[in-house]
Amino acid sequence: MIAVDTNLLVYAHRVEMPFHAAARALIESLAAATAPWAIPWPCVHEFAAVVTNARIFKTPTPVERAMKQLGELATLPQLAFLAEGDGYLPQLEKVAVAAQTRGGMIHDARIAAICRHHGVSELWTADRDFSRFAGLRTRNPLTA
Repeated sequence: MIAVDTNLLVYAHRVEMPFHAAARALIESLAAATAPWAIPWPCVHEFAAVVTNARIFKTPTPVERAMKQLGELATLPQLAFLAEGDGYLPQLEKVAVAAQTRGGMIHDARIAAICRHHGVSELWTADRDFSRFAGLRTRNPLTA
């Protein structure tokens, strides 16, 4: 199963973002397919925080619209939202310690650990920082 990172969701949602058309097509293709895919819960929260932020966008997305977008995704039977669970903490420790993670990078370590915890085979992201986390294959589908 693949998982999708925040940046792809943001790019697909905001028309002024670079790679908008490609990201939107990517999310639409996942939504139309029958193969399972996932979004880690921290990416859901980060998506909402980013697209509604007036410091990032001159005209931010209204929170109602952001929630509607997420709600539409949540109706897809092949989409799973991934969270921490029993046995997660050892994954976080492995990921964070091996990468010597600290500060704000703990957020990315959390996403990587959640993906590993749920057996995600590949995280689709435009963020190269995820390459530091062993045991999680990453791919930028926008440049492939």
